[in-house]
Amino acid sequence: MSGASLALDTDAEGRRWLRLSGTWRLMALAPQFEALAGELDRQAAQPGIGWDLQGIESLDSVGAMMLWRVWQRRYPEILQLPDRLEPVFERLYAAGKTPEAGPEAPRPYEWVATVGRLAIGLWRHVSDFVTLIGQLVLDIAHLARTPGEIPWRETSANLYKSGVRAMPVTALVGFLIGIVLSYLSALQLKNFGADIFIVNILGMGIIRELGPVLVAVLVAGRSGSAMTAQLGVMRVTEEIDALATMGVSRSLRLIFPKVAALAVAMPLLVLWTSAIALMGGMVSAQFQLDISYGYFIDTLPKVVPVANLYIASLKGVAFGMLVALVACHFGLRVRPNTESLSSNTTASVVSSITVVILVDALFAIATRSIGMPI
Repeated sequence: MSGASLALDTDAEGRRWLRLSGTWRLMALAPQFEALAGELDRQAAQPGIGWDLQGIESLDSVGAMMLWRVWQRRYPEILQLPDRLEPVFERLYAAGKTPEAGPEAPRPYEWVATVGRLAIGLWRHVSDFVTLIGQLVLDIAHLARTPGEIPWRETSANLYKSGVRAMPVTALVGFLIGIVLSYLSALQLKNFGADIFIVNILGMGIIRELGPVLVAVLVAGRSGSAMTAQLGVMRVTEEIDALATMGVSRSLRLIFPKVAALAVAMPLLVLWTSAIALMGGMVSAQFQLDISYGYFIDTLPKVVPVANLYIASLKGVAFGMLVALVACHFGLRVRPNTESLSSNTTASVVSSITVVILVDALFAIATRSIGMPI
């Protein structure tokens, strides 16, 4: 196998030709690639030079791309190219023309099709979500008739993973949020001489609103994403199909334990996080406003009616069930590929947080006259 070579020649008409010969393939080009590339660049810079490729014995994509780059991705004006080499350069020419085509011109009523696709996608999500809730209701009715089939082990495992193991992070975040909220409130209350009202602000803000929403967001990002990923992986590995083949209800063994676990764990986490956040606020209030711990603890029950605890607990139950249902909904929609798994996990977290905020707004409207101090 002869190596790649080139020679400069002048014909009878005085035209200069750069004649290429030999084997222009990767194995032959590798030892002299830099030298050949430099020589080709120098010759290509000369005006009016012709290119003769008749002497090339064999050519692969590496050699063709080398020449195509020297030609600045277009055919030179003077070229002698044998028919057997034309398909190689035609592919390079076609590949270079594809990006230049530009984006397709929008159709006049493309927005109608876009709105239609979004509406159909939303309808499918709502339909699947309602179906999931309906199946869960049927499972609860079935378990009420046959308590022996309650999946205690799966429920307790999810309760431990979603509740007990979430206590450290919720406590840390709650404590820091309490300190920050107390510190910022103290800066404003000092200006008006209303230092003692920091107990009212922290008590109502944390117990009634901030505690439940904060826990729901943390659980959606931590436990909700894990549930979606778990169901998604089971979908990819066809474990869910295997359960159906064996006659095992996926909703009873996979969805019900998650919803039940979060429905129990969330109100407990709300009370836990709210208590820790109040401790952080109490510590900050003592340093910033010199309010004693005894005064804070004694005043808190007087300014925050006990109905707020019931509202917070009810929010925790609702948020927990919604986060679990949304996580299971997107987990069951995963297709057997990694891109679908990642996109549905992201959509699960975003949708869970959005639903929690919307439901919290509904709670605020529905309970606006309950638990408010006179």
